[in-house]
Amino acid sequence: MQNRIPSQFEFVALMASLMSIVALAIDALLPALDYIGFSIGTTKSSDTQLLITMIFLGLGIGPLLFGPISDSLGRKPIVYMGFTIFIIASLICIYSESLFWMVIGRILQGVGLSAPRTISIAMVRDTFEGDYMARIMSFITVVFILVPIIAPAMGKFVLDHYNWQAIFYIQLIFSILVSWWFWKRQPETLPDAQRISFSGHIFSDGLKELIKYKKTMGYTIISGFITGSFMVYLSSSQQIFHTQYGLKEEFPFIFAGLAISIGSATFLNGTLVVRFGMERIINTAILSFFSISLLYLILFYNTDNPDVTLLLLFFGMQFFSIGFLFGNLRAMAMQPIGHIAGIGAAITGFISTIMAVPISIYIGRFIDQRALPLFIGFLICSFLSILIIIYLRVDTKRQRRKVMDKLS
Repeated sequence: MQNRIPSQFEFVALMASLMSIVALAIDALLPALDYIGFSIGTTKSSDTQLLITMIFLGLGIGPLLFGPISDSLGRKPIVYMGFTIFIIASLICIYSESLFWMVIGRILQGVGLSAPRTISIAMVRDTFEGDYMARIMSFITVVFILVPIIAPAMGKFVLDHYNWQAIFYIQLIFSILVSWWFWKRQPETLPDAQRISFSGHIFSDGLKELIKYKKTMGYTIISGFITGSFMVYLSSSQQIFHTQYGLKEEFPFIFAGLAISIGSATFLNGTLVVRFGMERIINTAILSFFSISLLYLILFYNTDNPDVTLLLLFFGMQFFSIGFLFGNLRAMAMQPIGHIAGIGAAITGFISTIMAVPISIYIGRFIDQRALPLFIGFLICSFLSILIIIYLRVDTKRQRRKVMDKLS
């Protein structure tokens, strides 16, 4: 039921809101990790990090269900399914008394939120294509970035005045408001004529179609490396700034400042991507990501943590590079597979997330006394991404040469 088709501005805001609940569910919880750990009987930082990384596991698994069904039933019903699961999972988290049930709740939260997250990407692909799709994704990401800027401060405020359970209640209220807005204002973007009959082999058929496109697979794997390295920061930032630097009160503002670094790059990308194209921007950003990581290792490999100002400078430069990658990598991966956007968004999201979770958990184990392991992870992930880009460029030249040979 809609009064009218939303404007492009409202479409961007609505898609960003669908995505932003993911950021709210992750970032608002960061100041409360120690308190939650105490409530559920654990003081290990490796255990509390699971409350961040495990929601990503659900975000990776969920699209395998929701993506194919959305190609068959349409986009909107899937969003409602996802929010229902998220509400149930949030209640599990609120009443959890052990690490096991809290992890179960966080995984289910991720499964539920994977629906609006995946469907928003599919709806953008249904509506736009090419560099203009990347431009829209950039603007959506800019609005989405506003949540990480304010979420930790909001989480700390709620924690100081109420308790950690209240953070989950706020997530519930926000999800209900967004789902009502989505129901009221957003029309279905997948026409009946373009829907695919649901069957038991829709996933295998989609995967067979997907692997035909080397660029889709290549940029999906790169997205996994970049997301994985960034997840290490998300899950360990509280430990780095609280424990290593003793900046417990300042942490929400530090987190917000670094989120602004990502947001400013993403906003700038919305203008530059139409002028220079996604591929050139991705190449430049990954090279920058690699170079900054290498410089940090050269300067601080055999020393203790640098002054916090220097650390923030390096984080800011890294995240500015990442700001040019998130939207462009997804857009590049989705560009060749518009005819299977739902299952395509599901499988690419699954691959990148299933890669990212173990990368994050493994690297996070080493972050104890120094932030150095985080930058080693950045370096390795960006180096492997560069190798994939080189392979894709060589393969593209080879394919062009074959076409020219056939024509001549």
